[in-house]
Amino acid sequence: MTRPAFLTANWERGSTVFVAGLTGESGALREELQLQQERAAGVEVTSIQLPGVDRTDYLAVHPECRTSSFFMTPAVRRGILQGRSALHPLDYTGIARHLLEAEPFDVAVGQFTPPDADGWCRPGLTADFLPLVWSRARQRAAHLNPLLPRLASSFRVHVSEFDTVVESATPALEVPSAPASDATAQIGRQAATLIRDGDTQQFGIGAVLPEVARALYAHRGLRVVSGMISPWVQTLWESGSIDRDADIVTGVVFGDAAFHAYLQELGRVRLVDVRETHDVAAIARTPRFVAVNGAVEVDLFGQVNSERSDGTLQADAGGLPAYAQASQLSPQGRLLVCLPATARGGTVSRSVPSLGSGPGEGVKLLEDASVLLSDADFSAVSTKT
Repeated sequence: MTRPAFLTANWERGSTVFVAGLTGESGALREELQLQQERAAGVEVTSIQLPGVDRTDYLAVHPECRTSSFFMTPAVRRGILQGRSALHPLDYTGIARHLLEAEPFDVAVGQFTPPDADGWCRPGLTADFLPLVWSRARQRAAHLNPLLPRLASSFRVHVSEFDTVVESATPALEVPSAPASDATAQIGRQAATLIRDGDTQQFGIGAVLPEVARALYAHRGLRVVSGMISPWVQTLWESGSIDRDADIVTGVVFGDAAFHAYLQELGRVRLVDVRETHDVAAIARTPRFVAVNGAVEVDLFGQVNSERSDGTLQADAGGLPAYAQASQLSPQGRLLVCLPATARGGTVSRSVPSLGSGPGEGVKLLEDASVLLSDADFSAVSTKT
C-alpha cells in the first residue's frame, strides 16, 4: 500500500481534523503547515491545547482556517473575536463525552513511536484524548518519531492502520517546570503533612506540586494515578516514596527529553486515556485518594476559582472537577488546593471573602478541601479532610 508522505495529504476544504495536543503535538506537522499553508484553508482543526504548553497556532497558519477548542488561549481569544474559533467550556469528562458523541472526524493526526518488531506503534507522551476519536476517523495520519520514549500504553496502533505516515526525528514538545520559591516550598512541606504512607496521588500543574513531591521524601508506598506527570515523579521515585510494585498511571507526560528518557528506562509508567484517568466512579473506589492541585484564588466558603483572573477567562476547568469529586468520594480521600496567598509581588490577595461577586466569576465548590496558602509567612485555611 502506498501512503502519502504528508500529514496534511488528506486535508481538504470543509474537512474536520483532530490533532493530538499537549506533548502529543507534532513538530513535523507544525513545520509542514509553515511550508504548505494552503493545506489549512477551509479546514476546522480540533485539539486540546493548554495555555503555555502547546506551540502551534492553527489560526495563524491560514486566514480561512477555523478551530474548535476547549481551553482559552490567546490564539483562541483572537479567533473568537474574528468569528473563526469556537470554545467549548467543558471539563475533562465533558470533553471526553463531547468527542465520543461528535460526528467522526475526517482526519485524525497523532504522533507515535516507530513500529516495534511486531509493527505496533505507541503514542509516546500523550494518550489522553486521541484514542477517543482515532478508531472512528475516516483517515488516520501518523508522525512516527524515533525521539519519543516507548512507554507502556493501553492505546497502540499497528503500522498497517495508518493512511498517511511521515517519519521525522523532531524534538518532542518539552514543558519546563515552574520556578520554585520560599512560599511554594513552605506550602509543599505543609501539604506533605496531610499525605499518608500508602496514599494514591494525583498532582496537577503549578510551581507548588514539585515542592510537595520533595517534601514527601520520607513517605513510603505512595501510588500515582494522575492526568499528567512531570519530573516530580522522578523526585518521588528516587526518594523511595513510590510503591515499587505499582504502575504510575497517567494520560500525559510533561518534562524535558532527559525526563522522557528516564521514564523509558524506569519502565513503570502506563499511559491510558481520559476515560480511565478521570473516571470519577473508578477513582472513588480507590481508598485514600489524594488530589493535589493549584488554583487562582479561594474564598472563605471553600469555593475555588481555577479559571478566571480579573473576571477574564484564562483557562478552563480541566481535570480538577473530576479529581475533586473522586477525592471526596474515596474512603479517607483528601483534596488539597495549594496556592500562594498573594500575587503580583504581594499586592493582590488570592484568599478573598467570597467568589462570584464580580461579573463572570468562575467558581468550583470544593467544600471538603484543605486550602493551603503561603507568602512570606505560612498560613492555612482548612475545612474537613
